[in-house]
Amino acid sequence: MGPFFVSGENMGQANAQLQAIIEPAVTALGFELVGIEYQPQGRHSVLRIYIDHEDGIDVEDCAEVSRQVSAVLDVEDPIRGEYSLEVSSPGIDRPLFTAEHYERYSGALAEIRLRSPLEGRRKFKGRMHGIKDDAVVIEVDGVEYTLPLDNIEKANLIHEW
Repeated sequence: MGPFFVSGENMGQANAQLQAIIEPAVTALGFELVGIEYQPQGRHSVLRIYIDHEDGIDVEDCAEVSRQVSAVLDVEDPIRGEYSLEVSSPGIDRPLFTAEHYERYSGALAEIRLRSPLEGRRKFKGRMHGIKDDAVVIEVDGVEYTLPLDNIEKANLIHEW
């Protein structure tokens, strides 16, 4: 599953379409597309794009990507209705979108929220131990849980000071 958070039955199709449109524009500018969040809320919908670069991200980078992606989205028009486009760095509490992200940050603290409960709970906060059989392994209070990737609604790293 690629980087995209949206609820509804068309998630896979919407993900593939937005990824195919946005990723080439982002990578052509020399940035990594970390992930996409689309929050449909009528006229107040938000399409948030997270980008990264080995040298970090600044406001100018976000503006440059915003201009390029906005132009591409205007031509392709993949989202019906009005929405705001936001381009951001992942930040300290980096969002996690792909299996590669969970594997890359194995050993880090994370907070994961599921779409549907597992063993009576939807929120898990603990140390990740990588990927196993298309699922994230996370240890919470000494207990290991295996969270299927396709059931993850949202996940973020927790910065350790």
